[in-house]
Amino acid sequence: MWTPTEEEKYGVVICSFRGPVPQGLVLELGETVQILEKCEGWYRGVSIKKPNVKGIFPANYIHLKKAVVSNRGQYETVVPLEDSVITEVTATLQEWAALWKQLYVKHKIDLFYKLRHVMNELIDLRRQLLSGHLTQDQVREVKRHLTVRLDWGNEHLGLDLVPRKDFEVVDSDQISVSDLYKMHLSSRHSVQQSTSQVDTIRPRHGEACRLPVPHHFFLSLKSFTYNTIGEDADVFFFLYDVREGKQISERFLVRLNKNGGPKNPEKIDRMCALFTDLSSKDMKKDLYIVAHVIRIGRMLLNDTRKGPSHLCYRRPYGCAVLSVMDVIPSISELKEEKDFVLKVYTCNNENEWYQIHENIIRKSSTKYTAPSSNYGLIISLQLLRGEMEQIRREYPMIFNRGVAVTRKIGFPDVIMPGDIRNDLYLTLEKGDFERGGKSVQKNIEVTMYVLYADGEILKECISLGSGEPSRSVYHSFVLYHSNSPRWGEVIKLPIPIDRFRGSHLRFEFRHCSTKDKGEKKLFGFAFTPLMRDDGTTLSDDIHELYVYKCDENSTFNNHALYLGLPCCKEDYNGCPNIPSSLIFQRSTKESFSVSTQLSSTKLTQNVDLLALLKWKAYPDRVMDILGRLRHVSGEEIVKFLQDILDTLFVILDDNTEKYGLLVFQSLVFIINLLRDSKYFHFRPVMDTYIQKHFAGALAYKELIRCLKWYMDRSAELVRQDHIQEAMRALEYLFKFIVQSRILYSRATCGMEEEQFRASIQELFQSIRFVLSLDSRSSETLIFTQAALLNSFPAIFDELLQMFTVQEVAEFVRGTLGSMPSTVHIGQSMDVVKLQSIARTVDSRLFSFSESRRILLPVVLHHIHLHLRQQKELLICSGILSSIFSIIKTSSMEAGVLEEVEMMVESLLDVLLQTLLTIMSKSQSQEAVRGQRCPQCTAEITGEYVSCLLSLLRQMSDTHFQHLLDNFQSKDELKEFLLKSFCVFRNLMKMNVFPRDWMVMRLLTSNIIVTTVQYLSPALHKNFTETDFDFKVWNSYFSLSVLFINQPSLQLESVTPAKRKKILDKYGDMRVMMAYELFSMWQNLGEHKIHFIPGMIGPFLGVTLVPQPEVRNIMIPIFHDMMDWEQRKNGSFKQVEAELIDKLDSLVSEGKGDENYRELFSLLLLEKIEQETWRETGVSFVTSVTRLMERLLDYRDCMKGDETENKKIGCTVNLMNFYKSEINKEEMYIRYIHKLCDMHLQAENYTEAAFTLLLYCELLQWEERPLREFLHYPSQTEWQRKEGLCRKIIHYFNKGKSWEFGIPLCRELAIQYESLYDYQSLSWIRKMEATYYDNIMEQQRLEPEFFRVGFYGRKFPFFLRNKEYVCRGHDYERLEAFQQRMLSEFPQAIAMQHPNHPDDSILQCDAQYLQIYAVTPIPDNIEVLQMDRVPDRIKSFYRVNNIRKFRYDRPFHKGPKDKENEFKSLWIERTTLTLTHSLPGISRWFEVERRELVEVSPLENAIQVVENKNQELRTLISQYQHKQMHGNINLLSMCLNGVIDAAVNGGIARYQEAFFDRDYITTHPGDAEKITQLKELMHEQVHILGVGLAVHEKFVHPEMRPLHKKLVDQFQMMRSSLYHELPALDKLSPACSGTSTPRSSMLVSHSPMSPESIKLVHRHSPLNMLGTVRHSSSSLSSHTSSEAGNLVILTDSSVGETAEDMYHMQASPSTSSLSSTHSAPSQMINSAPPSARGSPSLPDKYRHNRELMMLLPTHRDRPSSAMYPAAIMENGQHPNFQRALFQQVTGPCKPCSDPNLSVAEKGHYSLHFDAFHHHLNDAPPALPARTLRKSPLHPIPASPTSPQSGLDGSNSTLSGSASSGVSSLSESNFGHSSEPPPRTDTMDSVPSQTWNTDEDLETPYLPVRYSLSEPDVLETLKSQPCRSHSAPTGVIPQDAMDPPALPPKPYHSRHPNMENEEGIILEEDEKHRALHRKISQPISGAKEEQARVAWEHGISEQ
Repeated sequence: MWTPTEEEKYGVVICSFRGPVPQGLVLELGETVQILEKCEGWYRGVSIKKPNVKGIFPANYIHLKKAVVSNRGQYETVVPLEDSVITEVTATLQEWAALWKQLYVKHKIDLFYKLRHVMNELIDLRRQLLSGHLTQDQVREVKRHLTVRLDWGNEHLGLDLVPRKDFEVVDSDQISVSDLYKMHLSSRHSVQQSTSQVDTIRPRHGEACRLPVPHHFFLSLKSFTYNTIGEDADVFFFLYDVREGKQISERFLVRLNKNGGPKNPEKIDRMCALFTDLSSKDMKKDLYIVAHVIRIGRMLLNDTRKGPSHLCYRRPYGCAVLSVMDVIPSISELKEEKDFVLKVYTCNNENEWYQIHENIIRKSSTKYTAPSSNYGLIISLQLLRGEMEQIRREYPMIFNRGVAVTRKIGFPDVIMPGDIRNDLYLTLEKGDFERGGKSVQKNIEVTMYVLYADGEILKECISLGSGEPSRSVYHSFVLYHSNSPRWGEVIKLPIPIDRFRGSHLRFEFRHCSTKDKGEKKLFGFAFTPLMRDDGTTLSDDIHELYVYKCDENSTFNNHALYLGLPCCKEDYNGCPNIPSSLIFQRSTKESFSVSTQLSSTKLTQNVDLLALLKWKAYPDRVMDILGRLRHVSGEEIVKFLQDILDTLFVILDDNTEKYGLLVFQSLVFIINLLRDSKYFHFRPVMDTYIQKHFAGALAYKELIRCLKWYMDRSAELVRQDHIQEAMRALEYLFKFIVQSRILYSRATCGMEEEQFRASIQELFQSIRFVLSLDSRSSETLIFTQAALLNSFPAIFDELLQMFTVQEVAEFVRGTLGSMPSTVHIGQSMDVVKLQSIARTVDSRLFSFSESRRILLPVVLHHIHLHLRQQKELLICSGILSSIFSIIKTSSMEAGVLEEVEMMVESLLDVLLQTLLTIMSKSQSQEAVRGQRCPQCTAEITGEYVSCLLSLLRQMSDTHFQHLLDNFQSKDELKEFLLKSFCVFRNLMKMNVFPRDWMVMRLLTSNIIVTTVQYLSPALHKNFTETDFDFKVWNSYFSLSVLFINQPSLQLESVTPAKRKKILDKYGDMRVMMAYELFSMWQNLGEHKIHFIPGMIGPFLGVTLVPQPEVRNIMIPIFHDMMDWEQRKNGSFKQVEAELIDKLDSLVSEGKGDENYRELFSLLLLEKIEQETWRETGVSFVTSVTRLMERLLDYRDCMKGDETENKKIGCTVNLMNFYKSEINKEEMYIRYIHKLCDMHLQAENYTEAAFTLLLYCELLQWEERPLREFLHYPSQTEWQRKEGLCRKIIHYFNKGKSWEFGIPLCRELAIQYESLYDYQSLSWIRKMEATYYDNIMEQQRLEPEFFRVGFYGRKFPFFLRNKEYVCRGHDYERLEAFQQRMLSEFPQAIAMQHPNHPDDSILQCDAQYLQIYAVTPIPDNIEVLQMDRVPDRIKSFYRVNNIRKFRYDRPFHKGPKDKENEFKSLWIERTTLTLTHSLPGISRWFEVERRELVEVSPLENAIQVVENKNQELRTLISQYQHKQMHGNINLLSMCLNGVIDAAVNGGIARYQEAFFDRDYITTHPGDAEKITQLKELMHEQVHILGVGLAVHEKFVHPEMRPLHKKLVDQFQMMRSSLYHELPALDKLSPACSGTSTPRSSMLVSHSPMSPESIKLVHRHSPLNMLGTVRHSSSSLSSHTSSEAGNLVILTDSSVGETAEDMYHMQASPSTSSLSSTHSAPSQMINSAPPSARGSPSLPDKYRHNRELMMLLPTHRDRPSSAMYPAAIMENGQHPNFQRALFQQVTGPCKPCSDPNLSVAEKGHYSLHFDAFHHHLNDAPPALPARTLRKSPLHPIPASPTSPQSGLDGSNSTLSGSASSGVSSLSESNFGHSSEPPPRTDTMDSVPSQTWNTDEDLETPYLPVRYSLSEPDVLETLKSQPCRSHSAPTGVIPQDAMDPPALPPKPYHSRHPNMENEEGIILEEDEKHRALHRKISQPISGAKEEQARVAWEHGISEQ
């Protein structure tokens, strides 16, 4: 049975639970759960993550934690009972985890790794905190580290800033808004500071200045590497200040043995020191760590003879230095030690040893020797900060290692009271000694002893350095052969204080002989006492001591013998009568100098101080002694503070009258001394003295008297320094007064109480008197008043000991009130006064409610005055926030309501006014960005906002009631409401609080919504009926709208946990405000009309907030608005217009979603149903809903990384909607420009022009003025239209659509002409002329067209289940287009069939794309049929202004005749009609209508023959009319193609199929069509006859053999048709003539439909023979059983570069199809890419052929720019590149052409035959003019391949009518504006041998041929082939490669080039394997030669 749990309430999941049981709750490891019930090892409860889902889980999966349960029962809440910091860390880590992974995804790798490190640190610190093993200090430190890391991470992840106090998160309900604001500021500050620690922390308001932080250097000697001394050594380390030239620290000594290890084995790893008490100032000095190495051993290191071995001397060895400034940066951030190596340099001259470190620092390299290697001292350093106590706590390990604390010489910056020192530092400076008759100088050693008065040597009073114990005797180091040694060695003498007086130092001088005995001989001594006779200590100075002679026998036993002697010059002057008969004679020529420095807290070197302490000895000098006290140094005074104070009060008691004032002054001097930061720490000593040791019970009377006397004199005195000092000392004077009175009262049982109170009253009167003086004229008085005000608040606590709270408060009120008003005092005094008030408010006195009642009015009065005048705003805000803080903490007390009332009356209005002023200033300054006055900074705004919010939050309903009742008039109320609303609006607009201050922002919103709820009834009551005030209401609505739209309230964007937290605390404040807004709207009644249409946009913004409840409340308001406008105006046009306008801008800003669209429609339609105006309403709502659909689509496209196409499509869709459906012209024009910009970005210039044309068409040629709009200035309509026309013409020009630009040019010309603006007219006419030239001369690419179907509901609305036709980009083929579409819609699936999809696909939640190429059907057929129109012009009309497209699909009806497939092959032809013509405002338009027709085999045959006839007629007429000059190649090629194909069975196939009896009997209805076909064949024979006649007329003599062959073949063709068609017996005379052998020239036939003939503008006629390329991927009929050979002629003089030779890849979008059936490469995936272009396909792949016929007749792609001659259709890179001439066959209909077949199996045998001898002669050429100007015309290719006259084998190619099997690409003769050709074609393909089809690795390899032919044909006699043109195998290239770029203009080849491209086989090695060789382009000179020779040949002819 389930029972509610008592203790087990909260737990953590320690093992994931998958919930496999009924009601099981799925839990992840680490989740927290709240437990509700338990039952037999199971718990029932919820996960904190998903509090709504209850379930059961095993008890042993949960680790229980203690928790606090509140509100037990069904709705209980559970809070874990653990440290709040731990709870926060846990929650934060869970929140970070998700964001951390996102960083990796977004490639923010740096932050990713940093955050990982911080998270690991947090986990580790959390573990330490949970362990419970830390001390309190450690806990604080861990929490500090935790919070710093939490704040750092939150800031970097853009999360909210957490306000804290003492590391705990604060509850915003418990503190005032001002305090919360300050916490946010300090949290932000600590986040910024966490990265860079600073030395000092900024003093906070009301806090005394903080102490400077001392620094300490931890130094550890790791080793002395490579120690070559071989003797013991002492190493001394100390800190040295280079600028001062002195040692600033004691020395740290390490004693090493001769092996370099520590002499004392216990010291291993413990050779470390801590150099303490370095101030920040010291750290900025140029400090060095200096190490002196002193060896202990022989006199000379490497001389064993000098001196006996048993004697050891201290001898200088070497020195090392390290700059502290250089190492600080590297060690200041580290938490551990860092190692450094110090090189040890040796001294060149021992006499300069004392300054060796300076020489090394100054780099005087002549004075020292560098070591031979980098050996030296290895030390480690660490920089520590903080007081010594703190260091001991934080780094216990350092002290465990026995660190030697090495102090500064002298006192630190701050002298601590308990710091007892008594150190004398003595420096051995130098000596001057006589030679003593010796030839060499002495080796002098100094020995020093410290002796007491009785002659006893003091033990252990000499310290050579820290780290080693003190000793009793000191031996200096010895300088070799030096009579004037300089040592510079510092020794510390730690002499006990009680032994100091009477002690003296004795120095003995010995000469150390290096002779055999090596004894040390005493030859003199010197001495000095430590204290003078007057009790002062030896002064800090250099003392030059007398040297007295003596020898070893001299005795020092009786030290009195020499102590009587003078020790130095000063001493000598002091005792003139010295007997000369003493034992010790002074050596006058010798001297010895030492310097001393005393660091003692017990001894003084000051005579005046000593005199004061012993004043009784000099009673007559007391006045003088007291007067001289201020000249004693502060250090001396604080050392003897207690003694001095005792002395002063004793003197005061001794004679009050006489010494009173002087003692008072001395006391003031000492008190003020303690205000210095250096002695600030002695204040507690003073406090302790007053509390415990002070005994002057009568002193208070004199102190009060003196103080009052000073104050009373302040009005008269000019110099007031002493008065000001007394004022500054006020706090401690009062402490003495009060303590003295307490002592007196205690002693006398409270006598003289009244007199005391009276004297204090009088003193306060004097204080008021001083403050009331007008100080404007006297600057000194200002300082006196300022000093008084500054120290005044400090006396409150003292007074409270003697007086009640109310009494003290009255004193204070009187004093503060006595000040002159703000107007009468200067600004500096103003500041001081306010600071004094601020400190009063911060004082303990103000925390009592009794005193607040008295003080608050006067404080508020002063603040009110300042705020009114906008003065000292920052200080005022500080005072206010302190007051609010106190009121918040004491808000439970009774009097608080009264205080708040007082503040509301005094402050609310002025606070609002102040904020408005500040905000307007800051806004204007942001606009001007001039100098920002400090009062306009964000900080001050924040301060005042927090004050205002604090006040509003404290106000209860009674306060609001009183406030609103107290307004005298409605105007006052109106002004107040306007101010309030305006401030609130600014709060939301200006972002006073940063984005991450979420706590602050939410609290602000909460206070605002509460305040608005209090104020709105007043608004309704006072300003609705007769007194309606638009301004107030408008302000209210604007505020509400802004409030609901605040980013901080949009909870949808925050994490679920955070959302729950906010909702639990505040609820959804948007909903609260929305209800408030709605009810106020309803209260408006008939005044609603004032807000239509003004509030539509704002309200719409509110309804777009993604909160369902807000939407439900607010959307009905629109119905209300429509209703009111309908009532007033009879329609709701305004609402409609405004709604549509605003909707557009709001949705584009990212607001709104699909749910909103549905809800909007649903709610409004429901409301409108009952209305009389239902119909118009419904249509309006429907169109708005549809607009929303489009806007949402548009927004999604624009904000995503969508492709240009999608964006353009979406924009067109939206633009059309604005125009056609809701007729919003302005929006329509805006989107026109957006669309134009997109086109320009995508470089669709033609489309951009068409888009702008839409706007242009809206304008008239009128003078109507137009306002400024978008980027257009205000101008007349005529000017704008002219500007637009010019721009559009420019874009048409860039898009090479000159034909579209020309009408505009004419339109502009008419306008200019009518205005007689001949200059512009001339310009526009020239422009027009240029365009005509461009049309004739410049190359243009013909684009491909693709049909795309978008099926499935996942597509955007504007594409869903629609089909479009798209105009491809330049050079874009089908595969490239398909890839582009799939990359634009990565989710889409490409459909593999062309059939129309069924409903299942249309309605599914997916994306399907169906893509295939289509053929354009030109509208303007007249142009295309006109004979004399150049091909360049026709080319444009073939692919522009196209609205209809078609594609064909072949299929068989009935049984298939294997002998002749044409009998049953039908064509299914689909025609698509678009909504608009292409090109237009988009690259694609939707299909409006589709028509399907079936074409019978017979009809198809008719079309094929008809097309061919038309083509022949056109070409022949061009030659007849002399349009084609000179070069007959194009005609030769065309005739050859037709005749050759016919002879080899082309037309014969049609005869077989349709003229036999069976067909005629079974198809009686076709009789007419059969007759038509016969007539067409008859016509073709006739046309060919005319063609041959023309050919004979123009043919070049060298081409006669070809003509003869054509005539022969024509006869054969005629005879084969003769018996079928008797009408053909009459032949044209041109056809007679001698028959010539058939040329081995081959072209494939591609019949054409008249309407789709493709005309391409060309630069030049092809006067040279090009290279023919075949791509035969044909699947053709089985007629050809022989293995046909392809005969390919190469020519080495054709103008084509090597690169062009390889531009032969199969085009992606076309594969040549046989006329019967070919696999379309354009049907996506219907055949693998490799299948396209294979020479022939085995049977198993034949089934693909029918599919291939689906392809449209593919006009060959880019005819104009890519190949300036012709390209055959089918988009394949033309497959005859530069055949006999370069030509194009236009796009043609699919046909059943029986004349086409495939070489099923067979050699591609390639012949280099009769034309061989021409390769070495430059062929003749046309003149250059003709090269440029003659247009080229399409010619048909023959339906069948020629029978080779050379090898007799049939070389059949499948040429397809529907696919353009053979296409020709051409080289760009003339000039080219296109880019140079690609060179990445086939060079990389390995050579490959081809024999037969079976040898191919796969049946699908596409093949390319390069067929080049000579320009001039000689006799066809076979000649042996030379080896200069090696046979070359051509390898196919991947069909996906982009098409080749156009060849460079006019690169004719050198005749002698050997490696010619093409596939060539010599006659005698026809069956040999073919190899590939690549031709290279040659130099220009040879090209020129070739060209000249060619022209020469022509001219001769």
